[in-house]
This record gives sequence, C-alpha cells and structure tokens, in this order.
Amino acid sequence: MPPPSQNPALHLLVLPEPFFVVKLQPGQEIAPCVLQDLTRGGEKGGGGFFSVTRTSEEVSVVGEAYRWMPKSYEEQSTWVCVKIRGPMEHSLTGVMASLTAPLKAAKVPVFALSTWNTDYVLVPKEMLADAVTTLERDGWVFAQGIKGKGNRVARL
Repeated sequence: MPPPSQNPALHLLVLPEPFFVVKLQPGQEIAPCVLQDLTRGGEKGGGGFFSVTRTSEEVSVVGEAYRWMPKSYEEQSTWVCVKIRGPMEHSLTGVMASLTAPLKAAKVPVFALSTWNTDYVLVPKEMLADAVTTLERDGWVFAQGIKGKGNRVARL
C-alpha cells in the first residue's frame, strides 16, 4: 500500500537513537528516575521521546534511549523509530495501515504509536535495513538525512 499522498509531511525519518519498549504490570511502579525524565522533556540528558500508556492489563513505557536510564530499560532498547515527518492533517485516513501493510508482508514486526501531529513505527534494530528497503519499494520517501550503515538516519 503506497502512501496516501506524496506530500512531504508524509515523508519518513529514521530517528538516530535506539528506542526502548517496556511492559509493566498494573500497579507496578514506573522507575522514579524515568518519571522525572518524562517531565524534563529531553532536558539535562533525559530522552527526547516518551510515551506512557496505561490499560487495565498493562502499562507500556516507550521512549528514546538516553544516557542515565535504568538498566532494565536500557536492556529493552532494541528498537529503531521510523517517524512520519508530519504534521499530518487529521482528515487523512489509512496512513498507519499504508505504512504497516508492506512491513507485515515483509515479516518486519512493528510497535506503532500515534501522537496528535504524526505516527511512529518502531522496528527491531536488526530489521531496519529490511524495513527501509521494503518501504522505499512501496513508494514511501525517506527525508534527506545522512547515510548510516546503508540506512537513512535523520539529522536532528
């Protein structure tokens, strides 16, 4: 499924830092230092991207790896983030489906997140090259960046 538009807002970026995905049980405490870093918003060494989602079944903590994160989070920093440049119009439909369908066909696992401005798809580090190749073949455009080990990495 190619992108629903060739608008530059739908171009893709590979973010340079690894990402972590941590699952906690309901009632399990989020590490205090992680909560503190969440409120800092990337200042003073905290990661630049955090997402916390709570359901009755779990708490998912997702974020950009950073220097002083807890070891248990560091061990889960096995993902790379592909970001849709954005911001996207809310009238667009099928963007996430269009982005993830070719990855599904290529057997690339994803962890997807959305914000008000855009969508993010995390893929396992070792499958980034497959993900980039698959998406480019499908018609997705990666924004100008620097080449790193054969992959496009965003300049931030």
